[in-house]
Amino acid sequence: MRPMRCIDDHDDIRAGLQSLQKADPRLAAVIEVAGEVPLRRREGGYRGIAAIVVAQQLSKAAADTIWSRLAQAVDPVCPKGVLCASEEILRRCGLSRGKIRTLQKLAVACNDGFDFDALPDLPAAEAISAMTSLHGVGPWTAEVYLLFCCGHADIFPAGDVALQNAVRDAFGLAERPVEKALRDIASPWSPWRGVAARLFWRYYAVTKRDATPAVA
Repeated sequence: MRPMRCIDDHDDIRAGLQSLQKADPRLAAVIEVAGEVPLRRREGGYRGIAAIVVAQQLSKAAADTIWSRLAQAVDPVCPKGVLCASEEILRRCGLSRGKIRTLQKLAVACNDGFDFDALPDLPAAEAISAMTSLHGVGPWTAEVYLLFCCGHADIFPAGDVALQNAVRDAFGLAERPVEKALRDIASPWSPWRGVAARLFWRYYAVTKRDATPAVA
C-alpha cells in the first residue's frame, strides 16, 4: 500500500479541487478562470526523468522541440541509448553540456541500480531526498517527477517561478512570493497540494498564453 494518496485520474483532480475550495475559498475564483485542470500524468523511469531534465528552464515549445530531436536521435531514450550516443549527437538535439552530463549520470545511476519504480512507494520527503542525491537533480526536478510521473498528491514545487507568478497574480500580492513564502501559502492546501500546483500552472497558462511553462 502506498504511503500517501495519488493522483491517477480526473476523478482525483475533481476531488482535489473540491477539497481545495473548501480549505481556501479564495481558490474558487482561480478554479473558475483556470477551467479544466489537466491530469498531466507521464511515463516514469529513466525516460520520465530525462524529459523533465530536458524541460528545465525552457518554454514548453522549446522543450518539446528538443525532446522530439532526442527521441529521434536516441531511440529508445533509455540509459543504454544515451550512454551509447556521442556528445556531438546529443548536442545536435539542442541539449546543453550540463544537461548532457545530467542525462549521462542518471543513465549510469540506473545501470548501478537506482530504481525509479520504487519512488511511488516512498513518503514524499524520502523520495525527494533519494532523487536529489543524483547528479543534476534538484528539488524542482524531483518534485515535478513525483507529481507527474508518480502522481504524488501532496507536492507543491514552490521554487517554480510560474507558480510563484500565478499565485501572486491570482491573490493580488504586491510581490512574487519566494519559495519559503509560497510553501507557507500552500500549506493549508495539504493533502491536495499536487492538484493545487496543477491548478495554478493551468491558471498561468490561461492568463499568460504567450509564456506557457514546460510543465503546464
